[in-house]
Amino acid sequence: MGETPAAAMVADNGFKLGVPTDFDAQYALDFRFFWSFLEQTQSDELAKLKKYNPSDWQRKLLERFDRLIKKHGILYLLKKGLPVDDAHFHLMYPAPLASSSEKVKQNFAKNIFSCTRQLRYSLTNPGQEIDIVLFLNGIPIVTLELKNAWTGQTARYHGQKQYRENRDANQPLLNFGRCLVHMAVDTDEVYMTTKLAGKSTFFLPFNKGHNFGQGNPPNPSGHKTAYLWQEVFTKESLANIIQQFVRLDGSSKDPLAKRTLFFPRYHQLDVVRKLVKHASEYGVGNTYLIQHSAGSGKSNSITWAAYQLIETYPTTLEAANGRSMEQPLFDSVIVVTDRRLLDKQLRDNIKDFSEVKNIIAPAFKSSDLKLALESGKKIIITTIQKFPYIVEGLDDLSDRRFAVVIDEAHSSQGGDAHGKMNKAMGIADSDEPEDTQDKILEAIRARKIRGNASYLAFTATPKNSTLEKFGDKQPDGTFKPFHLYSMKQAIEEGFILDVIANYTTYKSYYEITKSISENPEFDTVKAQKKLRAYVERSQHTIDIKAEIMMDHFIPQVVNTKKLKGKAKAMVVTQNIEAAIRYCRAISRLLEERGSPFKALVAFSGTKEVDGIEYSESEVNGFSEVNTKDKFDTDDYRILVVANKYLTGFDQPKLSAMYVDKKLASVLCVQTLSRLNRSAPRLGKKTEDLFVLDFFNTVEDIKFAFDDFYTSTSLSEATDINVLNDLKAELDAVGVYEWSEVEGFVKRYFDNEDAQNLSPIIDLAAARFEHELELEHKAKVEFKVKAKQYVKIYSQMASIMPFEVPSWEKLFWFLKFLIPKLTLQDPEADSIDELLNSVDLSSYGLERNKLNHSIELDDSETVLDPQNPNPRGGHGHGNEKDPLDDIVKTFNERWFQGWSATPEEQRIKFVNIAESIRQHPDFEAKYVNDTDPHNRGLAFEKMLKEVMLRRRKDELELYKLFSGDEGFRKAWIQSMEHTVNDIAGF
Repeated sequence: MGETPAAAMVADNGFKLGVPTDFDAQYALDFRFFWSFLEQTQSDELAKLKKYNPSDWQRKLLERFDRLIKKHGILYLLKKGLPVDDAHFHLMYPAPLASSSEKVKQNFAKNIFSCTRQLRYSLTNPGQEIDIVLFLNGIPIVTLELKNAWTGQTARYHGQKQYRENRDANQPLLNFGRCLVHMAVDTDEVYMTTKLAGKSTFFLPFNKGHNFGQGNPPNPSGHKTAYLWQEVFTKESLANIIQQFVRLDGSSKDPLAKRTLFFPRYHQLDVVRKLVKHASEYGVGNTYLIQHSAGSGKSNSITWAAYQLIETYPTTLEAANGRSMEQPLFDSVIVVTDRRLLDKQLRDNIKDFSEVKNIIAPAFKSSDLKLALESGKKIIITTIQKFPYIVEGLDDLSDRRFAVVIDEAHSSQGGDAHGKMNKAMGIADSDEPEDTQDKILEAIRARKIRGNASYLAFTATPKNSTLEKFGDKQPDGTFKPFHLYSMKQAIEEGFILDVIANYTTYKSYYEITKSISENPEFDTVKAQKKLRAYVERSQHTIDIKAEIMMDHFIPQVVNTKKLKGKAKAMVVTQNIEAAIRYCRAISRLLEERGSPFKALVAFSGTKEVDGIEYSESEVNGFSEVNTKDKFDTDDYRILVVANKYLTGFDQPKLSAMYVDKKLASVLCVQTLSRLNRSAPRLGKKTEDLFVLDFFNTVEDIKFAFDDFYTSTSLSEATDINVLNDLKAELDAVGVYEWSEVEGFVKRYFDNEDAQNLSPIIDLAAARFEHELELEHKAKVEFKVKAKQYVKIYSQMASIMPFEVPSWEKLFWFLKFLIPKLTLQDPEADSIDELLNSVDLSSYGLERNKLNHSIELDDSETVLDPQNPNPRGGHGHGNEKDPLDDIVKTFNERWFQGWSATPEEQRIKFVNIAESIRQHPDFEAKYVNDTDPHNRGLAFEKMLKEVMLRRRKDELELYKLFSGDEGFRKAWIQSMEHTVNDIAGF
């Protein structure tokens, strides 16, 4: 790369060019610039030192500097200064804020930024050189090793190798904490580390990303990596990084070597700076969608953004909007998150960044918000569940200005006020979790952004409604994220693992036999669907799947000691009943096999299964608040979940997932992404991941992931006139009177008791069910349209440029009415009759796709807006088939013939015969019984048990055995001859 970076920093950035001989390797300082800075800026403080130490004042200062830097690191000294006796020295002057005095600006200009080429740093090997070192006031802050990809030398390999193997980290300059960052740079890429540890040194990319993936875009004006010295290594940028980005984790009581130094990755630096710049230019009242994948370091990005936004000042009169230009833009920043660690992280980081410590407070209701503001709190932390109460408080504080940072990564497990009211009115809750993005949109549904709040939404998987609410509207009417760090880039850069690189799907096979002779007719589609549900929820079926899971997990994950013997698995089930059944089946299998670890279950509330009521805490034997921590221990290796821990659950030890649930869109990506957390200390690699899916196809998964693999945008805005059309159609049915709607809403917002609200809802429900004598099809259409209305209004209300009170009132009324609208399928009784008419004679599974790597589309994804066309119930004609045909069609669909070759069949004969001979009843009830009839019954029973036990391995054979009477009889006879031949009698 030649002299390009150093020459550019001197010529364009105002750096001074250092001389290698001015560098002292023992103290790792450029003496010329170090003493020059102190003499020029703090001669009075130096005079104090010289007064009592006339002959060795320099040695005293240097020894004090050396002792403190070894204890606290350079970041501490740059921020806090260097106390020596009664003198105190500033080692850097901070960059001025918009509100800073002229004195602060003048002081900053006195800092001496310099760069030195070919610096000899080693006391033991004086010939070793580092290509470039950047200094601030003679103190080293960045080292760079330069490589040239044109000559076959790359930063990715050669630069990192040089730092790992040929640079002595025991030398003062390269000691941990002595410099802020060490970088390997070539013409195409940049890699960085804050800690040199020989061959264990871990480098991170510091690249912009290109085509939604790793690397850097072409630069028409020069090298791809020129941004490093043109943007990042300017005086103002470096000072900003030191003051507001770099942080040292851990306590000052801990040894420095055990702490962690964080330097921002490029996209983190970029997003925070762009947010601050946009706010300072355009003021309050804007929305920002930050689409950052898992592995992007969102916690740090949110922390840095929250802190810097409270110190953001307007740079234009438009942004100030009538306030003083010297007044901060935001009075407070509200962080909405369910990450327990983020609260602590924010507090710890603010201690490092801010002179004023106690500026953070939690808030769980609107009065907390008011109290926190009155107490001078600048950063207020709340949860997703409590967010609606906080939103209520924002309107009451219209003279204050807020930035609301929403961390959508972690979905709440708790209920809300609406859920509690539902319970009081006898309305059952759904098993399905409420979508976090929908919950946030509903919370701000009733209040438009009126100028006193800006919203910053961080999410990896934006839905169309989220894009429309928070995204940037383009001139062509599309909506795009304000900032992007894609899943593709995160995978390519190694921050997350590719969870769909090792995907195996199982196809279920069923054999249904009729247990009645007559042939009633049934609706084919409904019958097929009900038959599958009937089979899938049975304990028999779940036992088989659980056995397959454990047959994989124990030998392939546990016994192979994946992740250094720490690997864990998650079982994703369709609902709470299935989770309980799976947990029972897996626990029984683990006990039978003498496993030293156990399984846990996770679900909300209580559920009755087989007449017994279960809760998570009762099944696990401890409070559900401890489930996450208990699962982290070696005692528990399997977590069975029902709509809990599917989003926002970070457990790096997860390496296997067994899926028995329909997954689509956002939930699919979020669920499978539980596996993608990297764990370098455990040696976790993509090949360690395994997904076994009983429910979805490879095509289903690819379709879901494609939407969020690169960038997600929205093609156009939703047509809100659909609400007028839906309301008109719902009003016309006559299920409710408008006076009832208004009466209900008034009582609800007056906080009247649920017993005063129930009669109004019950009256409308009675009309729907009986009084209006609606046909089944009309009932279906009304309920579907009511659900559409509630969903579309809740997502559109906060976006609409106007308010329609009647829409708002109908929204609240329908929200409570819908759960009370029961639909009795006119064919339900006959479908139930179908289930009584058939028996599950066998159930099996066959691997459909084994260890399949799903290739994703790396083009940009454009989502369509919400469907603006009201639709009713499904209007397809019903196909009626006699029971025999339904059973036949069902079996044809799920079963195939035995396709084994003659040689394979012969081997199977011998293996099964051997299994019969090993049966515990073989000697007593077959060999030693002289009654031919008893022997025949015993043999048939043993063979049936052996076949049942081997059904997973011999699925096609088992199907023929259990379904074809002629085959079964011939098989029994042949097997008995085979066994007798082997036994020799």
